Amino acid sequence: MDLIAAQPYITVHREINSIEQIAFEQERTINLFNDKIVTQQHEFHLQEVLDISYRKIGNEGGLLYLHTSAGLHSYIVKTSPQQFIESFKEYKNSNY
Repeated sequence: MDLIAAQPYITVHREINSIEQIAFEQERTINLFNDKIVTQQHEFHLQEVLDISYRKIGNEGGLLYLHTSAGLHSYIVKTSPQQFIESFKEYKNSNY
């Protein structure tokens, strides 16, 4: 299992108490291996991943979308995932 590319993403957790709402960000990583894509919560075999796309939102970051045979999964990214997407498409086109 060889690591081909990695892309940082964040998750946001909110806590609400009687006077305020507090948001906590956790940085995680999406890893592209030669047979699967792995996140903190999911593991997708490359045959299941149909496409990866990105939509920029605001001045920094956006949403990275994994289009899979089981549905659409979105991830908040603060840096451009263009290299990750290109690595996925090059690897998938040459091996599947």
